[in-house]
Amino acid sequence: MKVASCRGMHTPQSSSILEHALEIATLARPLIEIIQRKDRDLASQVRRAISSIALNAAEAQGNTGGNTRVRLESALGSLYEAQAGIRLAIAWGYFTQAAANDVLASMHRLGGRVYGVVRR
Repeated sequence: MKVASCRGMHTPQSSSILEHALEIATLARPLIEIIQRKDRDLASQVRRAISSIALNAAEAQGNTGGNTRVRLESALGSLYEAQAGIRLAIAWGYFTQAAANDVLASMHRLGGRVYGVVRR
């Protein structure tokens, strides 16, 4: 059976942003599992923020003009929220900075990319 493609009017840039967001979700999953054992509310909020990054990036692919920018700005806000959640978990002693370095570095890179796109 042939499945229809789910393509909107996306660009390689927005598709790449989505792939990067999915990579962040993969990197963050073990940390969120640790947070979950200690603080269910924070884990839920960080999980939702990370999901929102990817979902807004995907929605941006199907939009044009100003709507694309709005979706990417929402993704950026969610990215900042997720970073703060991970940093709070470090501050609360749920895991070390070293344990979070990879995901925080990836978030930082994605933030720079998305910021560059929305500020053009």
